[in-house]
Amino acid sequence: METIINKVAQSGLVTINLEDFYDMHERVVFDIKNCLFMGLILKEKDFREFIKSNDWQQFLNKNVAILCSADAIVPTWAYMLIASKLNGIANYYIFGNLEELENSMFHKQLGQLDVESFRDKKLVIKGCSNLPVPVGAYVEISRLLLPVASSIMYGEPCSTVPVFKRKV
Repeated sequence: METIINKVAQSGLVTINLEDFYDMHERVVFDIKNCLFMGLILKEKDFREFIKSNDWQQFLNKNVAILCSADAIVPTWAYMLIASKLNGIANYYIFGNLEELENSMFHKQLGQLDVESFRDKKLVIKGCSNLPVPVGAYVEISRLLLPVASSIMYGEPCSTVPVFKRKV
């Protein structure tokens, strides 16, 4: 009887699954347009009253994208006031939309990766996922690992697309 040899296991490939960096906290949008007078103007006195009286606990442990979807000029300090209220309550928050929030969270998580542990390794960045991994995360993991990896592939260990191979 012939022994079955697992060539993938013997290949020395290291698989990185970006789902492992996915933040499971809920994502929400704080749209400042709801605080504008007639949908156009931010009145400082009214806005400061809103900031004081709003129930900020509704953002407890959530990831928050802060934006203004109205075509209005909003002073920078207004966004800073919102940030001051989310600080210590929200899990994470940024100025931007949900897509930018997702990319920012992945950048934050991937920034903690010990890239040196992948030096001279053959890497496969897993392609299929059950969670929504943004394209930006794939670009960021590439940016981080290109200087250290001997090769980077995309997909599954049994079926990969070559992305990078260091010249010897």
